[in-house]
Amino acid sequence: MLRTITLAAAIILMGISQSIAEDSEGWVSLFDGKTMAGWKASENKESWQVKDGALVCNGERSHLFYVGDDKPFVNFEFKAEVMTTPGSNAGIYFHTKYQEEGWPRYGFEAQVNVTHKDPKKTGSLYGVVNVSDPPCKDNEYWTQHIIVNGKHVTIKINDQTVVDYTEPEGQEAFSDSFERRLGSGTFAFQAHDPMSTAYFKNIRVKRLP
Repeated sequence: MLRTITLAAAIILMGISQSIAEDSEGWVSLFDGKTMAGWKASENKESWQVKDGALVCNGERSHLFYVGDDKPFVNFEFKAEVMTTPGSNAGIYFHTKYQEEGWPRYGFEAQVNVTHKDPKKTGSLYGVVNVSDPPCKDNEYWTQHIIVNGKHVTIKINDQTVVDYTEPEGQEAFSDSFERRLGSGTFAFQAHDPMSTAYFKNIRVKRLP
């Protein structure tokens, strides 16, 4: 039994270590395309699965947090290939922290939404800089690129800049429920509701000085 447990633990650790290997340009893959190694889902965990090399969300509200690196992310470039089905809503959080229930309080959400009723569309820095006409379509993968450097946030969709935001000095928290201030933390993907389906693959990050 002990040998079996040890072997299982070794396989998990090997999967995580492979997913955090750095390439020649400093990019690190956060997802192995086969398992959720390095990721932890909140509340309705059944809303997440791995399918055809992608993390797929569909179901009651849940957030999938990256927990494969203990060192918080501060300045970075983050890229993922993202796809939605018509009418779907999801999101990519950064500078956030794991929480078991509710909408993440910490960090920012880069919106994922092409045709959902929410007027804040893909690429929006949700509630701070909102995008109404993103350069992407449902049922087609697009590249969502988030860059944080100091107080500056850039969000690109298919290499087109849709958000160029500098946080003011002394910025107050957005509300008691949401910080929406730069700091440090990890990444998370959002499963918004049972009518929404979104896909995330080729997920990678490069730390900046």
